[in-house]
Amino acid sequence: MKKHILSVSYDQPLLVTRQMILEQAGYDVSSAFGFSEALEICQTRHDFDLILMGHSMPQKDKAALLAALRPKCLAPLLSIVRHGDAPIPQADYSVDSNDGPIVLLDAVKKALG
Repeated sequence: MKKHILSVSYDQPLLVTRQMILEQAGYDVSSAFGFSEALEICQTRHDFDLILMGHSMPQKDKAALLAALRPKCLAPLLSIVRHGDAPIPQADYSVDSNDGPIVLLDAVKKALG
């Protein structure tokens, strides 16, 4: 059975690209454009194996979204951070936005066990 990932970003082209990369690697991906859409998706589905938040999301939005999701979804959080920024403390895993798709896929694989 495919692992299901919720990918959230405020950058539509990156969201689409990330979804394609993850799907080509064999994952089932639900993409959400921003905080509100992610919450909407999670109202009907909360069986995610991983939550991936892009570097376009401000840290306060990442923390708020995770706080809203945690009562329903215990999936690990993989945060993509801008080069030089510190990851949010709630993140289980982090990658730098400049690291590229191979590093991202390695981190996803590690987070999914």
